[in-house]
Amino acid sequence: MTNNIGKSVTPYKVTDPSDDPLNPKPGTLRYGATMIDGKVWITFKRNMNINLRKPLLISSFTTLDGRGVDVHISGNACLLVYKATDVIIHGLRIHHCKAVGPSSVRGPNGQIVPLGQMDGDAIRLVSASKVWIDHNTLYACQDGLLDVTRGSTDVTISNNWFKDQDKVMLLGHDDGYIRDKNMKVTVVFNHFGPNCNQRMPRVRHGYAHVTNNLYQGWQQYAIGGSMNPSIKSEANYFIAPKGGKKEITWRNGLNDKSKPWNFYSVRDFFKNGASFIQSSLGKAKPNYNNQQKFHVADARSVKSITSSSGALKCQRTIRC
Repeated sequence: MTNNIGKSVTPYKVTDPSDDPLNPKPGTLRYGATMIDGKVWITFKRNMNINLRKPLLISSFTTLDGRGVDVHISGNACLLVYKATDVIIHGLRIHHCKAVGPSSVRGPNGQIVPLGQMDGDAIRLVSASKVWIDHNTLYACQDGLLDVTRGSTDVTISNNWFKDQDKVMLLGHDDGYIRDKNMKVTVVFNHFGPNCNQRMPRVRHGYAHVTNNLYQGWQQYAIGGSMNPSIKSEANYFIAPKGGKKEITWRNGLNDKSKPWNFYSVRDFFKNGASFIQSSLGKAKPNYNNQQKFHVADARSVKSITSSSGALKCQRTIRC
C-alpha cells in the first residue's frame, strides 16, 4: 500500500464522534473520509463511539487508523468502499450495523451520492481494488461482517477477529456476476469465532488464498463456494465443534456434470474430527508477485500467530 504514504498525504484527526451524512462537520470521521482531496491518513484523538446515521463512503487513497485508541463504529450499514482504490481500514471495532433503505450521502470529493438499499454489513466493498483490512474486530451485524463484491479485487484481509455472527464473509456478488472471476483475495492470520456459523469465507467465481487462520468452530460450514471458485486452504487451524458438522467445506451446485473445482487443502491442521473434502487437487495457486509474497507458517503455530488478532490494545506511547 505504498500509494497511501509519502509527503502528499494529508493527516487528519477525528475529534467529533457525531455524524451528518449530507453536511459533515470538520472533525468528524465522515468529513475526513469524503471531503478532503487527495491522500488522507485519518487518526482519532481519543476513545469514541461513532454511530453512523447512513453508510460511510470511503474515498480512494484513504487510511482509517484506529491504533492507540478504542474506536467503536456502529449504526446504519457502516463502511462502504465504492469504486475506490488504495484503502486501508485498521484498528477499529465495527459492530451492530443495521440495514437501511435508499438514501443520499456525501461521497468522494464532497459529491452527493445516491445509494440503494444497504443490508447491514460491517464493511462492504463494491467495485473496489487494493484494499487492506487489518487488525479490526467485527461482530453482531444484521447481514454479514465483510462483503467483497462486483469486481472488487486485490484485497487483503488480515489479523482480524470475526465473532458472534451468522454470515461472516462473502467474496463474490452473486452466481450471475461473471466479472468476479477476476477477484483475488488473501485471507490470512484471522481468528474466526466463537459463535460463527458460515461463510469464513464463501467464494463465488474468483480466487481466495485462505491461510494461517484460526477457526474456533462452525455450525453449517467454514469455507464454501459456488460457481467454480478457486480456493487454496493452507496451514489453517480448524477446531471442529464438539457436536454437529465436522466437515469444513460446502459446495453449492457441484455435481457429476460440473467442471472440476480448484478447492483444496495444504498442510492444514484438523482438530476434534474436522475434515476437508478436496477437489481438483493442487491447481489453485496464489499467483503473487515478488512484493506480495509472504511466509506461510506451520499450522500448529496459528494459535500463537492469531493471539493478537482484532483491534490492538495499545497506547500512543507504544509502537503498535
